[in-house]
Amino acid sequence: MMQYLVILLDDTSVSYCHCDNPHKERRLIGLDDLRMSIRYAMMENLMVQMVYPNYALPQEYLDVIDTIDHHDIVPWGTGDRPVQEPDVVVMDGLSGESPVLRNVPYVLRITKAGLFKSVDAVAQLTQQVARLNVVITDVETITDAELPKYREVLDTLAEVVKAEYLTGCAPQLNLLTDRMMLDKPNHCNAGVENITLAPNGRFYLCPAFYYTDADDNVGSVAEGLDIRNPQLLRLDHAPLCRHCDVWHCRRCVWLNRKMTYEVNTPSHEQCVMAHTERETTRRLLANVREKATFMSEVEIKEIDYSDPFDVRKEW
Repeated sequence: MMQYLVILLDDTSVSYCHCDNPHKERRLIGLDDLRMSIRYAMMENLMVQMVYPNYALPQEYLDVIDTIDHHDIVPWGTGDRPVQEPDVVVMDGLSGESPVLRNVPYVLRITKAGLFKSVDAVAQLTQQVARLNVVITDVETITDAELPKYREVLDTLAEVVKAEYLTGCAPQLNLLTDRMMLDKPNHCNAGVENITLAPNGRFYLCPAFYYTDADDNVGSVAEGLDIRNPQLLRLDHAPLCRHCDVWHCRRCVWLNRKMTYEVNTPSHEQCVMAHTERETTRRLLANVREKATFMSEVEIKEIDYSDPFDVRKEW
């Protein structure tokens, strides 16, 4: 069931996931479309997430935005802050500056090379903010030969998280702590639980579909939502994912289609990275329990594969 409406307020609104936003020229959503989208959210009982560009919006837009309860997703930047008290801050790479707003979640978009090179800075950031979501922007390029390096990076981060836990702190780092907090899948669910409205007034499964092909829409705010074969987006129609317990995996439908030509089938690259994170989380949990009683109700079983495709016949 649809729960969220993501509204891209401008063509240059910040990207918060895998796909880069190629748009460089500002184009605000029309005020009429913004009003209709808010009305649509109210009629459908959807929670609204406003995604901002890196400049202050005109007051008339802010007035319309404030007619509905919403969450503000804003870019990290040194210019005019779009809103004073954002709900999520997005960093496009490491800036070298300490976060100003320490009590809000941060998203760090970073390449695998950037992560490998700057793991200590990422570890430090984990300790500075309420929550850190690391989004690797070139997941699709990782090779099996690079996985040992990725495990090493995760092990380094796990040591920092472990030390924080043992001092009574509760850091949140999506790559390592989400899986131990979940008892069911928590995927992106684009097109199932959330839908995106772009500045052109049209709906998209997620921002990435708009960024890569504006014609690849699923209706409009004026004409309504039109997702063809919506069951193909659901977990119960995913032959591999519905058996998998890597519940923190985003299962990105845009990457799925890009890599496998199926929105419901993740690529090998997504699966092995997510399973590497799961295994590091399992060991992190065991290591903390050696020192203290910790989340005794959580069990992450050891498995002997890193890609569900390899054991598909068992299912």
